[in-house]
Amino acid sequence: MYSKEETQRLKREFWIDFAEKYPRKWVLYDTKIKDFSFKFYVDNKKAQILIDIEHRNDDKRKIYFEKLESLRSILEDDFVKDLVFEKNFVLENGKTISRIWVEKTGVSVSNRKYWNEIFDFFNEKMHALEMFYLEYGDYIRDLETNT
Repeated sequence: MYSKEETQRLKREFWIDFAEKYPRKWVLYDTKIKDFSFKFYVDNKKAQILIDIEHRNDDKRKIYFEKLESLRSILEDDFVKDLVFEKNFVLENGKTISRIWVEKTGVSVSNRKYWNEIFDFFNEKMHALEMFYLEYGDYIRDLETNT
């Protein structure tokens, strides 16, 4: 079991090593949509690539989610398989967001032997989601275009 400080140091090393293996600028929060972001997540059980839609206006949040849902077959056939779509995902703090994600289980940030596997998963899946967003971002951003 690691102390809090050791855990923080290990996570910092993990992200530094990831950035060194895949040195590039990711889209992440630079989507041009308020509260719509791509995220990396890793813990001691899984690694995930997330699309979080956290718009305060529930109607807008649902519209963005429905737009992505309308592109689901294209997204899964051409970019990333095994995505999970959840329109009303409740965070630990009780906030409801919309979330789409893909995950790799059986890996751990605390065990260095999994790092390259996680890094490769992150790179492959995030790159694919970014390529999808590059192609369909205008449609997703345009709230005047119906799903």
